[in-house]
Amino acid sequence: MAEKRITYPKSDHIKKLQMIDITKRFPGVLANDRVNLEVNEGEILALLGENGAGKSTLMKQLYGLYTPDSGQILINGKEVVFHSPTDAINAGIGMIHQHFMLVSNLTVVENVALGLKSSRAPFLDLKVVERRMMDICDTYNLKLDPKRYIWELAVGEQQRVEIVKALYRGADLLILDEPTAVLTPQEVDEFFVILKKMAEAMHSLIFISHKLNEVIEISDRVTVLRDGCSVGSVKNENITKTDLAEKMVGRPVVLQYDRSPLNRREVRLKVEDLYVPNDWDEDKVCGVSLEIHGGEILGLAGVSGNGQRELAQALSGLRAASKGKIYLDGVDVTKAAPYEHNLAGQSYIPEERNKEGIIKDFVITENFILEDHDKEPYSKNSIFNFKNIDRETQRAVDAFAVKTPNLKTMVKNLSGGNVQKLILARELSRKPRVLIAAQPTRGVDIGASEYIHLRLLEQRDLGMATLLISEDLDEIRALSDRIAVIFDGRIVGIVDGPSATSEMLGLMMAGVPLEEAQQKK
Repeated sequence: MAEKRITYPKSDHIKKLQMIDITKRFPGVLANDRVNLEVNEGEILALLGENGAGKSTLMKQLYGLYTPDSGQILINGKEVVFHSPTDAINAGIGMIHQHFMLVSNLTVVENVALGLKSSRAPFLDLKVVERRMMDICDTYNLKLDPKRYIWELAVGEQQRVEIVKALYRGADLLILDEPTAVLTPQEVDEFFVILKKMAEAMHSLIFISHKLNEVIEISDRVTVLRDGCSVGSVKNENITKTDLAEKMVGRPVVLQYDRSPLNRREVRLKVEDLYVPNDWDEDKVCGVSLEIHGGEILGLAGVSGNGQRELAQALSGLRAASKGKIYLDGVDVTKAAPYEHNLAGQSYIPEERNKEGIIKDFVITENFILEDHDKEPYSKNSIFNFKNIDRETQRAVDAFAVKTPNLKTMVKNLSGGNVQKLILARELSRKPRVLIAAQPTRGVDIGASEYIHLRLLEQRDLGMATLLISEDLDEIRALSDRIAVIFDGRIVGIVDGPSATSEMLGLMMAGVPLEEAQQKK
């Protein structure tokens, strides 16, 4: 029997899209279990769910990257079968990926034209493309210079190029995968104005996000997935973040933490005029100076790529500084190796947990003792004490609620949230005086995030000094006693955590000096 396939002419509009009983299996995993989703013309539908809930798999089937094992996709009541993204694009569906699909050494108009047939084939006709592209920009107030190269553009401008690319190809329905992950709060506000204008022009939008406040602000309806199943779809009327979090997790979740009064102690970590090169030997951190006290969480806020990764690695001994000093409890550790940082009482939760935090083909016990395998109680005279290793690992796994069949399970078989909790358990079991926590909840579900946040606050009360590096402003504001903002490798300013507003932090994240940001807030 021939498979059904429909290609809509660009002049037709998607008035209703339905995904009915969509099921998708991978070896050992039921990613989508009879999921239902519906979006109407001119509607912004938020797709919400924990990591691993099946959101991306569902959208990849809608965009033709996967084919459902069973179920139907209907456009205006007629079934369609997509074998590739080209089929989906021809039907009027576009997708804006979290990591942009742009060629950096081509211009804006060249990126828009890339892959399309020219009206003057085999020659390019960029003037026609530019004219049509600027019509789209004018319609949706997308400010772009067609002749600029992609590498010259800010992140928010690159995102506009992706939107123009999709609209140029006739997209009536846009899938937006975590579209605000790399934007400042001000850029998010501008982006939402564009999305609302698109909805007014009868485009349909599917907005995938883990940021509950953004979901509430932008969506008309919210569809929630949990464990591969659709929990339900609700109208965005008087719904709260607490309601949505509970639907995602299946239990009440704490979103606002009761923090004990700050009991600031002596300076534990001091950074003086630090310069750190990137992988191309160019200074990515430029003159950073910080002090972090015991009993304090200092948050470091900033848009991705402004030197956070290089700073965290330098503070942990993984990357050599080109200039400046790092002091741990008054001891100069600027040139110290990671092992020496550990001996000095510092722990590190790395941004890239699978590369720097664990060895995927090692079992849980082996990963737990990675940094201390040569010390008691794990070994003596180079002989492992497996009884002590198992006992201490089990104690940590229980204390930090790491879900695993047993201690001999390979770490690569754990979920992202459980890997992160294992790393946290290992690092905190060493009772450090200083913790560098780089993106500690990136890629983990809201339940695991809640648990990690509570443990960090618990250690704060015990006197640990924590540098919390995060691109999530909600996380930074919820946990930090003070907040430092980094832009282009420099500290723009340091503000009091409880009184800092998203507006002021957003301006600073865009490079506005502290005094000016305080006046504008």
